[in-house]
Amino acid sequence: MAGKQLTVEELKKFNGKDGNPAYVAIDGIIYDVTDVDPWKGGEHHGHVAGQDLSEVIDHAPHKRSVLAELTEVGTLK
Repeated sequence: MAGKQLTVEELKKFNGKDGNPAYVAIDGIIYDVTDVDPWKGGEHHGHVAGQDLSEVIDHAPHKRSVLAELTEVGTLK
């Protein structure tokens, strides 16, 4: 799926539930958080996978430092 473009509506399907992978978008880049332990079940500290989290990542203790460790799967259109 690398290089695929998803709309915000399409991204919602990737919520980590019912066997779906867990993806989040940050600044137009979509990242796979499926195998990231804190994101098990598609939720992490009150945030849900399948969303654009650009506005909230800077409020997280880790800020953007974790993005380098995640797999990019595409872009948000």
